[in-house]
Amino acid sequence: MPKPSTLIVSALALGLACAAASVQAQVWRADSGQGTYHNPPLNADYPDPDIIRVGQDFYFASTTFMNTPGLTLLHSRDLVNWDIAGHVMPRLTGNPKYDLADGGDYRHGVYAPSLRYHKGRFYIAVTPVGRHTRLYSATDIRGPWTARELDREAFDPALFFDDDGKAYIATASSADGTTTLLTLSADLTKVTDARKIHYIRGAEGSKLIKRNGWYYIFNSIPRRLALTVSRARSLTGPWETRDQIDDTTGGHQGALVDLPGGGWYGFVMRDSGAVGRVTNVSPMFWRDDWPVWGTPDAPGRVPDVAVKPIAGGPFVEPPSSDDFSGRVLGRQWQWNHNPDDRRWSLRERPGYLRLKATTSDQFWTARNTLLQKGQAPRGRGVVKLDVRGLTGGDACGFGTFGKFSSQLVVTRTADGRGALSARLVESTQEGPKTTPLGEALAIPLVDLWLSVEMDFTTDKAALAYSLDGKAWTAMPGDFPLAFDWRTGTFQGQQYGLFCYNPKGGEGRLDVDSFTLSKP
Repeated sequence: MPKPSTLIVSALALGLACAAASVQAQVWRADSGQGTYHNPPLNADYPDPDIIRVGQDFYFASTTFMNTPGLTLLHSRDLVNWDIAGHVMPRLTGNPKYDLADGGDYRHGVYAPSLRYHKGRFYIAVTPVGRHTRLYSATDIRGPWTARELDREAFDPALFFDDDGKAYIATASSADGTTTLLTLSADLTKVTDARKIHYIRGAEGSKLIKRNGWYYIFNSIPRRLALTVSRARSLTGPWETRDQIDDTTGGHQGALVDLPGGGWYGFVMRDSGAVGRVTNVSPMFWRDDWPVWGTPDAPGRVPDVAVKPIAGGPFVEPPSSDDFSGRVLGRQWQWNHNPDDRRWSLRERPGYLRLKATTSDQFWTARNTLLQKGQAPRGRGVVKLDVRGLTGGDACGFGTFGKFSSQLVVTRTADGRGALSARLVESTQEGPKTTPLGEALAIPLVDLWLSVEMDFTTDKAALAYSLDGKAWTAMPGDFPLAFDWRTGTFQGQQYGLFCYNPKGGEGRLDVDSFTLSKP
């Protein structure tokens, strides 16, 4: 029989709240319950946002890099309470490195999606790093999605449908800053025209919208973490440009979305340290047909607290805790690259996630590391494990994953006993550097509880273990947290479950549950 559920059950359909929930699953709740909200609505790594409205519903597409399934989509009825609707790509395709071949492809993969809705279909333009731009489409935000590929790479594509139905992509890269407008064929299969229409030094991350006869292009300027807006009466210009906000006033990549009853709100990404890049949602107003972030009383700044865009809706959140009693992985989980589906299962032992040891001599290149976003300001993840199935050479356990991967590693010793140790894996330009932290502890190979606390106010993690789930022993050592786009994963720190062995084999780790809570 399935185990009793230990998690908050998320909405079974879009727009439905979890009325039966009695415990908060997330460690951050933006909705005050009093008609206001705190920024960010989701205090976790949801970067490169693009948000649209269809009827009464809002949809949010976000970068996922090498995590699979790829390209996360979220749903909301009020821009504050979000749940994960699904993912566009069940697996990443087109590059052997997506399967973690040749050291993998960390920091690359899928980023900066552009989400639009036109004549009953959702469309997403996205450019995997170094590859041609793809256009995905579906009639349901949950998919299935079909894909077609253009004949070129449009960096950070901004998909746009004009009033006459014609489709365009605006694209700019910070290496140049020139915005190029691509005209698409009626069936969206090819580019029929390309022309340079604007230049802003260092511009990228384009978003293109239209209001009251004006076209607006929003661009991120990464070198100064700022957002600009340009406007013109024609898509080909001439364009006027104004600075908007920056990371000291709210963020540097985003645009606007309109509300069902009129009015507009802004969304913008903000670099937030080790937790990653969070998305803020802001009131805004119009002055002489220019958008202004904030309110007339406090213009030019994303407020920390604001009135909810749409009042009266229920509290909704993405799932986090999991007892693995389902037949498919919860939508909160992603793998570090495409998984080897032969080496994991939810069915071999119902009620458990079974991770079979993958072949690797080190953590950074081990497939089937199962990930979930860390959450600010502080969160504690606890896993209950059955480690009886470990074999010699297996290194399995739980920890943080990112620029620094602080790990609790369980092994089987030569005499058949168990050992628990702490390790720190740092990703560097020379490759991953693994440092043992303290001596290995002798433990029985039975049920084991492991705890990882992430404190994003201090950028430190704390690791602990328990043999009964009640009495905890802290592991000594320094466990840093960091965000690094050069040598890390280009993501905020995540929780990670892993199991690998240099020789492969039949060893396994059975995961009974994952519970996220406030420390």
